[in-house]
Amino acid sequence: MTVNIKNIRQAAARLDGVAVRTPLLQNDYLNQRLQAKVFIKPESLQHIGAFKFRGAYNRLSQLNEEQRALGVVAFSSGNHAQGIALAARLLGMQATIVMPSDAPALKLEGTQRLGATIRSYERASEVREEIAADIAADTGATLVPAFEDPDIIAGQGTCGLEIIEQMDALGETTQSVLIPCGGGGLLAGTSTAVKALSPATLVYGVEPQHYDDHLRSRQVGHRVAIDATAATLCDALMAPMPGELTWSINSKSVTDFLLVTEEDVAHAVSFAFRYLKLVVEPGGVVALAALLANKLDVSGSTVAILLSGGNIDSTVFTRCLQQYPSPE
Repeated sequence: MTVNIKNIRQAAARLDGVAVRTPLLQNDYLNQRLQAKVFIKPESLQHIGAFKFRGAYNRLSQLNEEQRALGVVAFSSGNHAQGIALAARLLGMQATIVMPSDAPALKLEGTQRLGATIRSYERASEVREEIAADIAADTGATLVPAFEDPDIIAGQGTCGLEIIEQMDALGETTQSVLIPCGGGGLLAGTSTAVKALSPATLVYGVEPQHYDDHLRSRQVGHRVAIDATAATLCDALMAPMPGELTWSINSKSVTDFLLVTEEDVAHAVSFAFRYLKLVVEPGGVVALAALLANKLDVSGSTVAILLSGGNIDSTVFTRCLQQYPSPE
């Protein structure tokens, strides 16, 4: 089981006219600060405020009538939840989402508003995968994982397809692409598209410092699990271990993994608001955070970054702005 550029192009055809083809932006101040040409793809402007809609719709749109009648079930801390909820609503299906009780209020509210049924659970004492599997077994609903699914990965890969197509249209070639990394689905799909269309481009995954399961896996040559109990601003990237399918792709297509601190992330949230005029959530801003914190030397080069989501609670957003009122 794998994902290739043909699968991603097929996903793009399904998403045509449904998903937002988000723009590729530049910012003079950012370019000057980094002495580089930086192209920004803001998936915070996607439906539900995150890239997750792409994979969700690509997966659900392929269910047959009988499967659609039985509905879908998923587990998520928020963005996959909203992506599934909206895709299900557009396709006339019922969705049940297993969400942690401490999920950001904005993401909980968004999922409910889109018509999904929420089954809340406690991270410390319950296993979301087991809850979702039980619901699927009891109802016959199709279980849709957040990243361990080739159709989900192919849908997310349309981000990479668009980046290269948009760069080509501008007469530009990017030397590197930086992508947020949690479970690895976005990275797997995007890296597949980028390497197929621009083989010389280097692809970097970016993780928060306490959730560095991909970097650790790279260092030892196989998937490793981490202690996923540390507090982090990056609620969207709290994966305890790379997925088996996503790792089989990312271990080959990704050049390296970069780590950012909580301070790097908070600074980047404030920077994006002040200079890019974009509201970006902590997990979605890590690629920008890596550049601003000089985790990768891009001076003199052309680089593309993906801002993967904008679903940030007002309290967290305010805290970031107060912590870095004048981000430079």
